[in-house]
Parts: sequence; structure tokens; C-alpha cells
Amino acid sequence: MTTHLTLVFIVLLTLGGCATNPVTGKSELTLVSRQSEIAIGTEQYLPAQQSQGGLYQVDADLTAYVQQVGDRLAAVSDTELPYEFVVLNNSSPNAWALPGGKIAINRGLLVTLDSEAELAAVLGHEIVHAAARHGARSMERNMLLQGVALVTAISTSDSEYSNHIMGGAMLGSQLISQRYGRQAELESDYYGMKYMARAGYDPAAAISLQEKFVELGKEREASWVSGLFASHPPSEQRVATNIESNKTIKSTQSKDWETGKSRFLKKLAYLSSKSDAYAAYDQATALASKKELVVALKRVNRAITLEPNEPRFYGLKADMQHSNKVYRDALESYDSALRLDDTYYQYYLGRGLTYSKLGNRGKARADLERSNQLLPTSVASNELGTLALQEGDRDSAKKYFAAVARSEGPLRKPAMDNYIRLDIADNPSNYIQAMPTDHNGTLVATITNTTRIPIRSAVVQFTAVINGQRAEKHSTLGTVQANSRTGISSGWHFRPDDVVENVTARVISIQL
Repeated sequence: MTTHLTLVFIVLLTLGGCATNPVTGKSELTLVSRQSEIAIGTEQYLPAQQSQGGLYQVDADLTAYVQQVGDRLAAVSDTELPYEFVVLNNSSPNAWALPGGKIAINRGLLVTLDSEAELAAVLGHEIVHAAARHGARSMERNMLLQGVALVTAISTSDSEYSNHIMGGAMLGSQLISQRYGRQAELESDYYGMKYMARAGYDPAAAISLQEKFVELGKEREASWVSGLFASHPPSEQRVATNIESNKTIKSTQSKDWETGKSRFLKKLAYLSSKSDAYAAYDQATALASKKELVVALKRVNRAITLEPNEPRFYGLKADMQHSNKVYRDALESYDSALRLDDTYYQYYLGRGLTYSKLGNRGKARADLERSNQLLPTSVASNELGTLALQEGDRDSAKKYFAAVARSEGPLRKPAMDNYIRLDIADNPSNYIQAMPTDHNGTLVATITNTTRIPIRSAVVQFTAVINGQRAEKHSTLGTVQANSRTGISSGWHFRPDDVVENVTARVISIQL
């Protein structure tokens, strides 16, 4: 074991080396290069956005404003990265950063802020997470724990919300949901405040922001606990540390500190004016999750009345209409959502599933494939496998079911069963094992069904070299229940002086 761990460590050292952290100035073991960080962030940014609600597009000026504030901070940071800043259409109060400078803030967090300086505190904090390699260091810790497995996974991922995300995007989901340690949070607070000050923002906004988060943490509001606080836990210590950092920073710099409150409130005015609409939408979402669809539909219709330009409202309405099996109405609502935003996977996924229910396989396949291009999910892939099977395309069906079987979530086992049902006819011996043995001079075999699928019949091929002559015989076996074993005789009976060599038994065909 010690030798194995030493070899793994040597491999990891070969893959990386020591480098100076551009933010802290400390020397660190680096297993993920800066180029790899940028590549991972770039690859994972779009699927991560999709998995977290897609882009907020009703007020394009708001996203441009957030990008401007982010650019102002990035310009005075210690690391040149291809920074990007987006607003996500998600009511959960959260923000996150991927390696390489890809940053997002949720609509639900924006509406809790009071000034541009507080927005700068959020974005500056996330900039440090990216610039100081906190996400990359988390990956490196996993690499040290798991050997080179993660390196291989990253380099070979195809590039992909919930347990249904598939493929390479799983990495992005893990990175944006990771819980940062105490040191990483304090580090991001401190250097984020330094960047704020360099850009002219009042670093004291980071104090008011943390004070607000601490109070909200005491209330244990579910959206905060599962959102920002899950990955960025607030604490009284962070408040106290920020107070001291603010004193230190201001003791070395003298300027008119900017809060940008009036500018921020003006930029946020449209979104703030629609708070009742999003409150109705959030209520509808919660009701729908409890299957209270009648009341939920009333709430989402109220949201649409208050804000007819929000595609998410039509998407939720369509999902509920689909659940109620009102498929034609669901199509109209999905169409309305896509007219407003044709870049979000969930509308294509829902419409594809609806087309499938209506028997329009061509349109269903097109929408499901587009959904998977935006964010590969087991739901879309499983339905594509079903459609391929209905059309007689066994090879494509096998590929889709195999991909779902490799994923996590509730569709994994059913997809595995569907894959086995297709593959077992081509490769029966992969699933039905045959072990030959001598039983009182008769060649028999123990047959084991390793699957969860019962077998109606099977043909077992026996071969042997008997007294120098190769012989072959086929025996037919009846039912073999799932995950069970039975025996079968070859019909060969040997004399004591027979020389029997190279005996094999193999299942060559089955009937389900």
C-alpha cells in the first residue's frame, strides 16, 4: 500500500509542480495548470448556467451592468483571466465561480443587495475564488485522494441540474456546489475587499453584506440555507475579520469611497418592480412540487399577468400542463417560453417529452437532441433511447440507454435493464454465466443469470476434446429467473478411461 501511494504521488508531482499563488504570493503545489483551469471553466460555464436556471434575459441591461461592475474589479485584480459575469434566472440567493474566472450571480441574490458596492463585494469575493485557485485546489485535493482518476475524467469528458445531469457537466455541478473552507472564505473576503478599494468602492460594504448574511442565517430561511450559505457559510468571525480588514485598508488609502447606491437601485428598478410576479412564480413552484397543481396554475397565471415577458413562467405552466396530461396546451406554453428564450434546455426537454406523448417522434427527437446539446440529461437520453427502439434502431437505443445507465439518478436502473434486454441477444455470455463440471461422469453446467431480467430459454454450447477428438453439443435450457442459478446436462456420459480435456460451456443464445 505504501509503495502504491508513493507511486501515485510521484505521478501527480510529474503532472504538476510548485507555483506562486498570484493572489496570496504563497508557493503551492500545483497539479492543475492555469491553462487547464481556463479550459475547464470555459467548458463547464454554459452547462453550469443551464443547470442553474439559464440566463436572466428579460432585462438585458442588468446583465450588462453586472458585467461592467465585474470588469471594473477584474481590472485591478492580481490575475489576468478571461473573466465573464452573468445573471442567472434563479430565485435562490447564490453566486459562484468556476476556475478560470467564469462567474455567475443569481437574480435571487441581486434583489437582496442594497448598493453597487455590495454587488462589488459579492463579485470581488468570487473573483478571488477563481484567481486564488480555490476551485482548482479542491480538484487537486481530490486528485491526491483518488490518484490520477480525476485527471483522466477531466481530460476525457465529453461536455454536462439535479441527479439527471450526465457526462462531463457533472464536474461543473460539483465545482459550483462545493463548500469552501474557512480559510478560503476569509481569503476571498480580504482580497475581495482589497480589489473593491482599488476600484474605488467602499470596502465597508463587505461588512454590511456579511452582517446581513449572518442575520439571514439565524432565520434559517430555506432558500438561503440551500443556496449561498451551503457553499459560502457566513459567520460572526467573518464579520469581525472584515471590520479589521476595512480599518487596515482605509488606513493606507485615502479617497472618496463609492457605494453607488442610487446607480444600483436605478439599474435594479425593473427587476424590483416585478417582485410580486417572481413571488407568485416561487409559490407556484413550491405548490407544484407538492402536486397541488390547481392552485399552482393559478399562481403561475398570476405571475404571467404581472410579467408577460418572463419565459420561466410559461415553462413552469407548460410543465404542469404536461403533468395534467393536457399535452396540446403544454405545447402552446412551451412555444411561448421558447419564443422568449430559445437558449434554455428545459423548454426543449419538456416540449420533446410532450411531442413524444402525442406520437410525433420526429419533433420529439429534434427537441430532445437540442436539449442534450445545451445540457445532457438522463431524462432526454432515456426518452431518445425509447424513441430509437420504437423506430427499430437498436444500436442507437443501446447507446442512449448505456449512457443513462452510467449516470446517477432514478433512471439508471431502468435504463440498465433496457440496455441489457437489447444487448443480451448479441452478447448472452456477458450476462448468463455457464460453469462446466463433472457430475458422476456426466458433463453438466451451472447456469447463473446475473441480471434482474428473467430468461425464458437459453441454448448452452458445450465443447471438449474427448480422446483427442474435438466435440461440440448444444443443450436447451428452460426458464432461468432473475439473479438465480440452475443446472443443465450436456447429455455426455464419460467412461472412466476417457481422456477429456479443454472443456467449455457457454450460453450462445437466449429468449426473453
